[in-house]
Amino acid sequence: MEFISHYIATLAACPPSDIIANPYADERLCNNLRVYLQKVFNQPGRRVLLVGEALGYRGGVHTGIPFSSARLARQSRHPFWRDLRKELQIESDVSEATASIVWDYLAARRRIPLCWNGLPFHPHLPSSVASNRAPTAADLRLGEDFLRQLVSAYRPDRIAAVGGKAAVALERALPGQTFYAIRHPSYGGKQDFIRGMDRLLR
Repeated sequence: MEFISHYIATLAACPPSDIIANPYADERLCNNLRVYLQKVFNQPGRRVLLVGEALGYRGGVHTGIPFSSARLARQSRHPFWRDLRKELQIESDVSEATASIVWDYLAARRRIPLCWNGLPFHPHLPSSVASNRAPTAADLRLGEDFLRQLVSAYRPDRIAAVGGKAAVALERALPGQTFYAIRHPSYGGKQDFIRGMDRLLR
């Protein structure tokens, strides 16, 4: 799909900084994202976009896929991952709590939301790539155009923000757009996250 190829090439070309890493400088992760996006875009039925905050150093940094981890991609029994992993290139076996909670919830669902982030890169502490920090307003501005492009191409029927930073990203990138606000599952938010997902996908 031409949009996906151009989209990923644009992501890969973004320069990193001392507080933001760009995992898509790795061609393998570009390939993983391409496979993922093509599979979700080709799903039949209602389209749902789930927007998080940013890639985490134990999660999407290792896969190139939002709301995922290397261990999840390697071991998940969900048919989506069993089919997808045949084409993925993943070298680590790191897990991430948020990815596990999200996919535990999706375990019984056949249709998978398209997952993305307000900041499609990895915000980290200075001189410590193996860390996470909350994306700032300036960070989120880097992702606005990527978010708008994805929404324009995917045309979701429903959009949800997972976490407050994701809600800010959606409000800024898509003024006036209606979306569901779902609590992030970390720091004791798992049950509220589940209730929010139930409302989104009912």
